[in-house]
Amino acid sequence: MEKVELLAPAGDLEKLKMAITYGADAVYIGGEFFGLRAGAKNFTKEQMEEGVKFAHERGKKVYVTVNIIPHNEDFEGLDEYLKTLEEIGIDAVIVSDPGVLSIVKEVIPNMEVHLSTQANNTNYMSAKFWYKQGVNRIVTARELSFKEIKEIRENIPQDMEIEAFIHGAMCISYSGRCLISNYMTGRDANRGACAHPCRWEYYLVEQKRPGEYFPVYEDERGTFFFNSKDLCMIEYIPEIINSGIKSLKIEGRMKTAYYVASIVRAYRMAIDEYYKDPQNWKFNTMWLDEIKKASHRDFTTGFYFEKPGSQEQHYGSSSYIRNYDFIGLVKEYNEKEGLAVVEQRNRMFIGDEIEIIGPNIETIYANIEKMWTLEGEEIDVAPHPRQIIKMKLNVPVKENYILRKEIKDEK
Repeated sequence: MEKVELLAPAGDLEKLKMAITYGADAVYIGGEFFGLRAGAKNFTKEQMEEGVKFAHERGKKVYVTVNIIPHNEDFEGLDEYLKTLEEIGIDAVIVSDPGVLSIVKEVIPNMEVHLSTQANNTNYMSAKFWYKQGVNRIVTARELSFKEIKEIRENIPQDMEIEAFIHGAMCISYSGRCLISNYMTGRDANRGACAHPCRWEYYLVEQKRPGEYFPVYEDERGTFFFNSKDLCMIEYIPEIINSGIKSLKIEGRMKTAYYVASIVRAYRMAIDEYYKDPQNWKFNTMWLDEIKKASHRDFTTGFYFEKPGSQEQHYGSSSYIRNYDFIGLVKEYNEKEGLAVVEQRNRMFIGDEIEIIGPNIETIYANIEKMWTLEGEEIDVAPHPRQIIKMKLNVPVKENYILRKEIKDEK
């Protein structure tokens, strides 16, 4: 059975390496130009080269977003940029605009092309049209059901692939074609500068009563009526695979390395368990628990089963739920001495009860027994950002294992 691809976001080089280390089959990244996440750090040419080398050495792929909705001036430099991507060895480019696609086919005709969800792919006729233009894969609109995706799969060429979002933020505007950001802030979401106004708080003002603000919904804090819950489909791996989706896409190039690693790890476990015995796959609540240990909002299944109603919206808050802190990343481990070299990410103390996660392992529960600076000074707390410390743990660990702890009252 040909396995599906688990596709992860990577906003920078560290996230790329974490995504692949924790089980992603491919990552999608943005360069410094022509992508839709200008707020992410994104990749310089040198970082892109390092990232592609890291991925290819492990048999993984890297896709680059070139998916802005361009204005005339946005085409300047595109030819040279595309040639650079080909020289680096990028596996595919993600585009949304016919003009950009035409330049891709002219300048780098052998490059694999994926059509972004920004192009609003909702039916098999448009998919077949794009196939004739040289598109190898379509990223379907978030507004499609499993039934509709199956119909597309049955009516497009066999060698055309379907990619779909299975986890992350849901855009309020058709498949992310957002106009409200440009209107309210002058920042064009379709050119990479979204201000995320769908997460803001709104009130109703009546024309003849200026200055009087009324909540649209009965809540004294106002309402967040553009504010969808986040997509989470980890409970429905068989339905996803059986619908004909080839690439399972996680949203989140703006997210942290810990978020990327946690979400990828959970989906990797669920997908691998499916392929062990597809007929008897059962959802393990531990996978969802793991997802909830990363910063998240309440979840929805989006449009996959039926059109979402009012219960799929957040009216009271746009904040994220955060129950765990990412406190450290293992850099080295001396098994003989039981000492780990750890890069601190949040404050940690001697005696902390922590959890340790890594690729292809169950969650480890441990205690921090002792800590030292690299100079050998014993310490009770590691308070400095990115501080490198030595740590005595009561369990063995490996490089790139993540240390986290439940958020409790400060000591």
